[in-house]
Amino acid sequence: MDVLDSKQTQFGFGVDPFNPRPARPVEAVGGDSKDSLRRQIVESCPRVPGVYGMLDRTGDLIYVGKSKSLRSRLLSYFAASNEEEKGGRLIESARAIQWETQPSEFAALLREQQLIRQFSPRWNVQGVPKRQRPVYLCLGRAPAAQFFLAPKPPKECQAIQGPFFGAKRMGVAVDTLNKVFQLRDCSQKQTFQFAEQLSLFEIDHRPGCLRLELGTCLGPCAAACTQKEYANQVDAAQRFLSGATDEPLLELQQRMESASRDQQYELAGKAYQSLRCLQYVHRKLTMLATARRSYNFVYAVPGYDGCHTWYLIHCGEVSAVAATPVGRDAYRQMKPMLSAWKATLESSVQRGHGPFPYTLGTVASWFRQNRAELKRSFSPSQAGRKYHRRSMVA
Repeated sequence: MDVLDSKQTQFGFGVDPFNPRPARPVEAVGGDSKDSLRRQIVESCPRVPGVYGMLDRTGDLIYVGKSKSLRSRLLSYFAASNEEEKGGRLIESARAIQWETQPSEFAALLREQQLIRQFSPRWNVQGVPKRQRPVYLCLGRAPAAQFFLAPKPPKECQAIQGPFFGAKRMGVAVDTLNKVFQLRDCSQKQTFQFAEQLSLFEIDHRPGCLRLELGTCLGPCAAACTQKEYANQVDAAQRFLSGATDEPLLELQQRMESASRDQQYELAGKAYQSLRCLQYVHRKLTMLATARRSYNFVYAVPGYDGCHTWYLIHCGEVSAVAATPVGRDAYRQMKPMLSAWKATLESSVQRGHGPFPYTLGTVASWFRQNRAELKRSFSPSQAGRKYHRRSMVA
């Protein structure tokens, strides 16, 4: 049965939070053979930016991608040279393909990221050779904060950074960070007792593991530290996550060199592996910290179809989106919004983690790879002088 005829199939991608205009139409083709799918793509798919989704025989969305030329990208899946690769195996599983055009490559990039987060298509997150699942490095979990990994940023955390790639590598990094900052790594089921907490009876609180004796944990489960002492370590951990310090790397470097001098080569090897993992984390944190400090502006992106868009970039994140005003009347109507955007950028309280915190890595990578695009940025107070030419395709 053709998947397009299945009543269970629900086409469409849903609401686009980065589209300030009416919803863009979604087109779909379906068939039981690769030749049928390819022929329909040739007939109906345009060569413009957009996102696409692959659906299996049950109508489930199994993969989401983006391209600055939808037709070229989709046809590449049918190439003979691609049969043994990911694309060839993916198209063998697909029975329908849907796409949604976007006004620009940047818009398609944001939409793809949002759709992957919303639907978690299985071919995006598993079963794809050499693909690494994104994870977020988090600091939190009361009453004694710890480093941990999460596939999506939790709502209640003291600090979150990412996404990072490579679950195994990040697992080593989390284990190392908890030890370096002497934070606990036990489960939430563990009972915690800080030194200043009073008790009716004198109780000998025993630690839940050996890390207290090894000096790699302050022991919040055994009344071995006060809440203030533990909080000081959490503050130091936050400084590392903000990219403000590289102390953990220096400590591991010294530990590795000391073990090597003492001919403890196994310990030196473990320290080296941990150091490599933390170096990756620190490089990414430094990049994200630079984006947070540097990227605070309105980014004007022209659309191939006249749908020009302004993105408010705050602390490196996409914070708000608006259609580029065309004409003086449209600009006058947008003035209250521009005033609100100006207040957002000037706020000393807000430091990112707005409505779309997951866009930080995307924005940082985009401007690192497309430095010339920074010429399209301006402050809200400059919009009065620039809106007329920023609304036109460069």
